[in-house]
Amino acid sequence: MLSRVGLDGTVLVVAAVGASGSGKTTTLEFLISHFASEGYRIGTIKHIHREGFTIDKEGTNTWRYAKAGSKVIVAISPGEIAILRKTDAALNDLDRVIGLLAQEQLDMIFIEGFHKLIAKRTDIPKIVTAENEEKLRRTLGETAEPILAVTGVISQNKPAINWLKSPILNLQTEGEQLLKLVREQLTKQSKFENPRQ
Repeated sequence: MLSRVGLDGTVLVVAAVGASGSGKTTTLEFLISHFASEGYRIGTIKHIHREGFTIDKEGTNTWRYAKAGSKVIVAISPGEIAILRKTDAALNDLDRVIGLLAQEQLDMIFIEGFHKLIAKRTDIPKIVTAENEEKLRRTLGETAEPILAVTGVISQNKPAINWLKSPILNLQTEGEQLLKLVREQLTKQSKFENPRQ
């Protein structure tokens, strides 16, 4: 069962996993832009590995509030609301991270990164990105099904890999197939949540 998000049902959660530079961001950007243009409400979760990274800038008022001890800071401008939570506990609990979006009434959440937390979960469909066959084999060896497809740098050469169960899809020429695979997951989930449909 997919993670519960919100009071009105579940959200389809799809993860892109692969090494840095393999095409995760490009793949998710493709999916987000297409589904958003169709009217779906999309959320995205990005794992940033850099120690000490902060979106907040040193010297800003919000930075000063955090430095003074505030654990949650909300910054609101005419076109944006940013909620900064000062915690490291969420890095070990993917359901808690997904739950942060519970009140947003989303249709889909795309996750980039968190491979160690996502790898063995069978309730989250994955898109694997890789640069080459060796890195693909390594990532797949650490990743449980369901794997919807393989994309990224490797799709530019389209090597014939007879041991691979999932299709290798080049977003420029076969992107519609990837969209179809994600739509199928959304349809499966809708039927699971609403068996009368």
